[in-house]
Amino acid sequence: MLRAVLETTYKQLSDVEIARRVATGDTNALHFLMRRYNQTLYRTARSILRDDAEAEDAVQESYLLAYRAMDTFRGDAKLSTWLTRIVINEAIARSRKRKRTAEIIHLESDHERNADAAIDHEARMPDMREDTAEQPEARALRAETRRLLEKKIDELPDAFRTVFMLRAVEEMTAEETALALGIPDATVRTRFFRAKGMLRESLAREIDFAIEDAFAFDGVRCDRIVDGVLARLPAIRGK
Repeated sequence: MLRAVLETTYKQLSDVEIARRVATGDTNALHFLMRRYNQTLYRTARSILRDDAEAEDAVQESYLLAYRAMDTFRGDAKLSTWLTRIVINEAIARSRKRKRTAEIIHLESDHERNADAAIDHEARMPDMREDTAEQPEARALRAETRRLLEKKIDELPDAFRTVFMLRAVEEMTAEETALALGIPDATVRTRFFRAKGMLRESLAREIDFAIEDAFAFDGVRCDRIVDGVLARLPAIRGK
């Protein structure tokens, strides 16, 4: 009920007006803002940290950081982009602190800065939301497919994974993603293209392995057929 009321009250407001209301202490405006951007910010943090609980903590901390700085938002970028940049910085800081001596996430390289920006036909990821009208078997299959996809996205290299999450899953434009990550548009397009290629290759390997086991004919099924034939042999021999 509250969510519906918030949607009616705040949905038509501009980013600058929402930010202004949050900055002046409007708790409902903050509530609306969090409901609107929770998924995007969580997915972004999760793509960097690869840990559910850590990503949730990063999002919460990012909201608090954003709240304290909300009066500085002037609408030069979308509010979603501004918030995404905050959560990216928070997630990277947490990753550095957690790994310490491990290799730090690099969001840009000189080689990629000069990459060709003209990469066409960037495909969108299919909508993975579950249909409540689906049969249990179909829901289970979709859930298993989603888990496999999430696992393969997690296995992408750090810089590629975050770009893929923002472009394919959150459907941000290349320009919005570049602004959020602080890297050139060309780098975003190159990394997105390469991430999709790596993901397709990884999923193809899984399919190849699965094909080898498709319609497996061993165990109980094999035993049942063998036993059935042997049981019927005496009758055939007696004819």
